[in-house]
Amino acid sequence: MFVLELTYTAPMERVDAALEDHVTWLKAQYAAGHFIAAGRKVPRDGGVIIATGMDRAAVERLVAEDPFSVAEVCTYRITEFVATTTAPALEVYREQLPS
Repeated sequence: MFVLELTYTAPMERVDAALEDHVTWLKAQYAAGHFIAAGRKVPRDGGVIIATGMDRAAVERLVAEDPFSVAEVCTYRITEFVATTTAPALEVYREQLPS
């Protein structure tokens, strides 16, 4: 599982200009089963996405295709973790530590 932290690097006008395409991209990733949660950071200086079902190389390719990345309005920090405990509603995403 991955925490994808976006940090805006451009003025909000440029971020907002790419927002519609970014939201379309997000919806496609939900439909593909890659993302399970996403939202804006508070204060609004970026966002956070929880991704699953991919390896790191696939995640790196995916974030490079984000319209925010293409428009160069954000940077991504990718943190991989093993979700060994979850809320009951997220049990399907629970992982085992590698042996």
